[in-house]
Amino acid sequence: MIRHRPFGSGHPYALTEDQRVPASPLAGEAVELRVRASAKVTSLVCEWHEEGASATSLTLTRTGGTQPADAQSGDAQPDGGHLAAAQARAARAAAGSWSVTTPALEAGRRYRYRFLARLADGGSRSSKWFEVTAAVWSEGGGKLHGERIVPGSVRWLSDGDGVRRVRFELELGRGEHVVGFGERFDAVDQRGRALDAVVFEQYKAQGEHGRTYLPMPFALVVGGLGWGFHVVTSRRTWYEIGDTIRVEAEVGPEAELTVRTYDGGPAEVLDAFLDDVGRPVELPAWVFRLWASGNEWNTQQRVMAEMDLHREHDIPVGALVIEAWSDESTFTAFRGAAYEPAEEPHRYADYTFPADGPWPDPKGMVDELHERGVKVLLWQIPLQKTRPHPRHQAAVDARQLTERGYGVKEADGRPYRNRGWWFPLALMPDLSSPEVRDWWTAKRRYLVEEVGVDGFKTDGGEHAWGHDLRYADGRSGAEGNGLFPVHYARAFGDLLRASGKAPVTFSRAGFTGSQPHGAFWAGDEDSTWQAFRNSIRAGITASACGIVYWGWDLAGFSGEVPGAELYLRAAGTSCFMPIMQYHSEFNHHRTPSRDRTPWNVAERTGDERVLPVFRGFAHLRERLVPYLVEEARKAVGGGAPLMRGLFFDHPDDPAIWRFPLQYKLGDALLVAPVTEPDISEISVYLPEGAWVDVWTGTRLDGGQEVTLPAPLDRPPVLCSAERWPELSAVFSV
Repeated sequence: MIRHRPFGSGHPYALTEDQRVPASPLAGEAVELRVRASAKVTSLVCEWHEEGASATSLTLTRTGGTQPADAQSGDAQPDGGHLAAAQARAARAAAGSWSVTTPALEAGRRYRYRFLARLADGGSRSSKWFEVTAAVWSEGGGKLHGERIVPGSVRWLSDGDGVRRVRFELELGRGEHVVGFGERFDAVDQRGRALDAVVFEQYKAQGEHGRTYLPMPFALVVGGLGWGFHVVTSRRTWYEIGDTIRVEAEVGPEAELTVRTYDGGPAEVLDAFLDDVGRPVELPAWVFRLWASGNEWNTQQRVMAEMDLHREHDIPVGALVIEAWSDESTFTAFRGAAYEPAEEPHRYADYTFPADGPWPDPKGMVDELHERGVKVLLWQIPLQKTRPHPRHQAAVDARQLTERGYGVKEADGRPYRNRGWWFPLALMPDLSSPEVRDWWTAKRRYLVEEVGVDGFKTDGGEHAWGHDLRYADGRSGAEGNGLFPVHYARAFGDLLRASGKAPVTFSRAGFTGSQPHGAFWAGDEDSTWQAFRNSIRAGITASACGIVYWGWDLAGFSGEVPGAELYLRAAGTSCFMPIMQYHSEFNHHRTPSRDRTPWNVAERTGDERVLPVFRGFAHLRERLVPYLVEEARKAVGGGAPLMRGLFFDHPDDPAIWRFPLQYKLGDALLVAPVTEPDISEISVYLPEGAWVDVWTGTRLDGGQEVTLPAPLDRPPVLCSAERWPELSAVFSV
């Protein structure tokens, strides 16, 4: 076996042991050719043909045995959880790797190469031929449309096959701040930073890596004349924010790119952007109540026991996300259900639920939860698993997907198999096709129409890797991969609408165009103070790009349970975010439990404050629902976002940038999160206007920095004096 993939796996941040480095070389660069080969290969030679010259022979050397990069993040970081299997695969890949470095490539020449292997038994093998040309930056080559482009800054990157990228600069004034680019964990103001926009599943530590599930090539420029820009593309883009905004973007065969600019304050710019890409849709009031979930709530008995404990501890819950409900081969059938495989979608009557099984009565469970006022969402993954080899209904679904051509495809027309670390080699339905969306969601229709579920957690929309994938809508992977999570949430939103339900999806991945499709959370993160700060930034920046319904796994979902202080600080902040929810990662049911329920955190920490303080926040959240509904309606209708940085309402106030984690929740409430341990008071900046401390009723003048007390049960929150008469009752109980 000889494997060489010039562009590797398609991982945007990590190299693989079988690729060309760099995959798209510049003129004057040498290229490292990496190959994976079986243990039977004793020697490898590259037959290298330079156009207009005689062939040369390049001998590869074995490079296996080095420490591989982390298979998912691209960094050498050990991980005992989700990444263990991926790291083992990376180690095996490194053990069979070979490489050779070519001479420097010249512009205007085409190079062909293949690999010849000598086997231990005396035989030989050869690979197919590959081609490469060197690229050059020049002033001409394509068409760039837009305003505010710095004269003379435009450059086009072209190789022997056409234009690949464009570089240009946008004007940026002194004192202007740049916010946006989708959900960003590392900073609110990106001035002085470099970043890119590509959908990627960074498992934890997103802020440290600068990566995101939900990027957008859009930003607000705040603090000067007021404007914003949208690089109108679904391809990958890069940014360096310094004295100017330096942009680099991949382009397609048409060698054309548009940069749309908008003038005005942040709310006006965002409104114009949403007119172009799609406006958020108002969701029902129940999404503003407390959401609860745990990855180990994998039986009906366990689910109901946890709901009973909410009632016992007087902690009102409005939404339950059941993650571990399905057989995880189809993601359509409850685990343990007996049924016959079928070509057509099943109905509820097709299933038998054993009384001693994990889910003896799913519909009865949902009905009871509805009677208690709890809505139910079920977890989904947009993949058809193939490992282990599919059987029963999974075999039918995989065969239909393949035979009907319903999957995302490789460049040669073969079905794409997931290259990511999670559910490796799974097939991927091509949800860019309305026909495939209908086929995929029809298998889940009974869950909505008969079982009665109210929404779906549309997890894992980041599995499309590879620039040359093919989509049914005519896009290649380079321009279609980022849109996959948009199609995914849209598919399930359409299913819910068609079944008479509100389109409540709960996604972590997205791109430009995700704004109309449900709610979002910030993805996987540890229970640390740093992750807390990162997540607040994520909420502020996601909202700046038009995401109205947003939350996070309060206090983190992974690792050891958070300490009482972190948990309650996170709960107090989350009480004043669009979505308030807790969740915990699967821990193989080991004891002690790592559930993030307030009673488990209370037991694990031994801190008697946890339950009563969390209970107070949950009841306060219930009282806030009418306010949140009203303010969300404004945001959906074209106003500033529900959760928003102070720059939306006070763009010309330079002092607000010293307090980047402060934000407003609607027009009336100002939130100052406490994100460091051992704090009893906090400095808060009050923008212009009159403010009221919601806990004491003290009136404070704006335009100043004040010190406020910050007890665990009373997070620093202020209300505009104008709105205080109508909201004072919410805080007076």
